[in-house]
Amino acid sequence: MLEPISISMASLNLPALLPMAILVVGALGVICIDLMAKGLNRSFYTMITVLFILLDLGAVIGYNGSIRGFFDVMLVDGIARIAQVIILVASAFFVPLSLSHRHFKEFKMAEYYALFMFMIVGFQFMVASDNLILIFLGLETSSLALYTLIALHNRAKAFEAAIKYFTMGALAAGFYTLSALIFYALTGSVEIHQIEQVLIERDFEPLVGVLAGTVFMIGALGFKLSLVPSHTWTPDVYEGSSAPLAGYMSIVPKIAGFVVAMRLFEMLVLSGVVWLEYILYGVVVLTMTLANITALVQEDVKRMLAFSSISHAGSMMAAILIGTTQANSALFLYWTLFMFTNLGAFAMLWIVRHQKNLWDERYQHPFTKFSGMVKIMPITATIMGVFMFALAGMPPFSVFWGKLYLISAAVNSQFIWLAIIIVLNSAIAVYYYMKLVIYMFLKDPVSNDAGIYATNASTPLKVIVGFAAMMTLFAVLFVEPLLNVITKYVIASGF
Repeated sequence: MLEPISISMASLNLPALLPMAILVVGALGVICIDLMAKGLNRSFYTMITVLFILLDLGAVIGYNGSIRGFFDVMLVDGIARIAQVIILVASAFFVPLSLSHRHFKEFKMAEYYALFMFMIVGFQFMVASDNLILIFLGLETSSLALYTLIALHNRAKAFEAAIKYFTMGALAAGFYTLSALIFYALTGSVEIHQIEQVLIERDFEPLVGVLAGTVFMIGALGFKLSLVPSHTWTPDVYEGSSAPLAGYMSIVPKIAGFVVAMRLFEMLVLSGVVWLEYILYGVVVLTMTLANITALVQEDVKRMLAFSSISHAGSMMAAILIGTTQANSALFLYWTLFMFTNLGAFAMLWIVRHQKNLWDERYQHPFTKFSGMVKIMPITATIMGVFMFALAGMPPFSVFWGKLYLISAAVNSQFIWLAIIIVLNSAIAVYYYMKLVIYMFLKDPVSNDAGIYATNASTPLKVIVGFAAMMTLFAVLFVEPLLNVITKYVIASGF
């Protein structure tokens, strides 16, 4: 007779699941409220969503339990906590962008806010585990919610973007499943730390199997991170999505993918797998360079920012290639600073969005739309110029400090050529960022009607843009304390 299995509550460590549970309750609560009281204002749903995100953030920051939890599939180390803080802070700023002056159909639907919370839960599971199965569940939960959120924008291009994202996502899911299957067949485990131990003991033999599993995983995570050659969906999906959702996709899904890549690839790189270092080196260089070159010829600002985010993602993969504590700290510092600047840039596109394409048959935000904006709306043009200077990595704006620390990490680890390539790509990027500045400040306006540039402006959007601008302008004041906190958690995680 089989004896019953006894599981102690202490070993389950259920508080590790509390942050995700809070948002699940919030999402189900929003759906139930909508069933009981139809037609509630979008402001109510927005504030409820932000409230639950802040409760989740409090649970993450206040967590002081053991690192492992829930049958050891949860991993709440310093890396997981930093990543969750970035995810939740970014989410808390992007949700209120729904409170625009013009009313859009998706923001009136309770399902939008429920799906948004479920999407965040998926990202949290991705970063708070080293179990390949749980990471996959988080990946699919977030992706399915994101596909639907894109389609809810209810435009022909939004449907096209959702279908493209879904198709590429299905291919990436297949690659991920194959990779996990290969690693399980080789090692008998789906836990990344156990896979590492077994592969090191076997001296990474059979090499063909390890190579196949790694290549499939790079293909899967390359989709989520928009790495070359899995980047082709990015500009089209960003173009079809609303500006807030496009901005969100440029930040939050990528930080989740970076953490998974960090846990898996750094383990292999630091174990002396030279061929993986070469593969990652090639991916990093191609992603930065091709994205920058393609961005040079874009006619639409949103598509330009899409290629910009691809290039920045390539820079972040350079940190994973380097694999030192300084490089990992640089990754989180860079992405935190980039988060506020990109938030501001996409929020500005949302403010100047017009119902009709007045400037171009295809694009909503062609460069010509911004011609002479300084003469019509000087404050708007100046703020947008600040975001462009920051994204270009010019001092003393925010992204400069993240890029500087990343280049320093590369030089200190003897990746001299990699540091030179990052600098050269930064120089290329200045051209297409300054292209928008030239249109705003040196061209003649195509229309003198300031109203068409601010049809979507509202007080919440102005406050968010103002906060993003302040964080971008005065980043130098908090870079050092932020870096100290990040480094503390990175070291505690053993990275």
